[in-house]
Amino acid sequence: MESNETPERNNTLVVRKPCFGLPTGCPQCLSAYIFLKLSQLPFHLDYHLNYPDSDQIPYFEAGDSATYNNEKEGIIECLKRDVGDLDTGVSSLPEWIPTKVMLTTWLADALEYELWVGSDPSSAYSIYYSDLPWPIGKVLFWKKARWVKQKHEISNDNADVKEEEIYRKANSAYDALSTLLGEESYLLENRPSSLDAIFLAHALVVLQAFPESSILRANFLKHANLVKYVQQRKGELIEAAGTSPSNVPYVGADASSSTFGGGSTSSSKFKRKPKKEQQTKEDKKYKRRAKYFVVAQLVAVVLFLSIMSGISDDGEVELDDGDLDFGYDG
Repeated sequence: MESNETPERNNTLVVRKPCFGLPTGCPQCLSAYIFLKLSQLPFHLDYHLNYPDSDQIPYFEAGDSATYNNEKEGIIECLKRDVGDLDTGVSSLPEWIPTKVMLTTWLADALEYELWVGSDPSSAYSIYYSDLPWPIGKVLFWKKARWVKQKHEISNDNADVKEEEIYRKANSAYDALSTLLGEESYLLENRPSSLDAIFLAHALVVLQAFPESSILRANFLKHANLVKYVQQRKGELIEAAGTSPSNVPYVGADASSSTFGGGSTSSSKFKRKPKKEQQTKEDKKYKRRAKYFVVAQLVAVVLFLSIMSGISDDGEVELDDGDLDFGYDG
């Protein structure tokens, strides 16, 4: 007798709860969700409401085996191994390494900073702790915020400088990604890859979970083609049951005149600019890549200098005595 179980029930992605009009508000969970959608693998989505600070979430169950986020490679690399490698044919491109570095360091750091150290803690609290009793949620939030400050070596004395540095790097990454994307549908070779999954998760959390006062959100909205890309992919990939229409803001030709909270409608579709008769698609791609290489090289140099400046001659990270003093009262 044949089993009545569907393929979705045999493949299950376990994530944190849905919020902000997304199937899950957790950036790591959302990137895994989008990766599976891009892979076109049938799967069932399940929610884990206990232990919100667990680093095992998200995890993917395929039959009797399970892949956890805290495995050495991380959830995306494990999914590439177990589900199928979206990156075959694009991971050898020269743009691959600098793009991945920007996504997994500069943008990841900026998102982490705004979630846990930014002035408005409501987004992180809603994603991770809102189902817990208030005292427990507050303690866990404080613990995580303190860990993030330690990770980025943020103290009372250097907080402003660190914040400026984090946002400067994020802006450079947005500029480079905007140039790389151009008018294409995906970041590389106009086909989906794991980098699209990582970036879309970042962008959706920034646009839908952060308030209008968010610095990161305001900087992202300056790039109309990135917002268009997010809108289009969200419509194809995101299934948020019981949520209202997309609240990703529409950005027209002038990003500064963006409207907030409006759904994407047929009247708000972006129109491609007419092609110049003497300019072929290959010419456009070449020029875009040339610009991107310049930006990527600058990014790589700044990243190298940033790493080297924090390392002493004997290879050890230098920490001042005040780096771990965060001004919390006992």
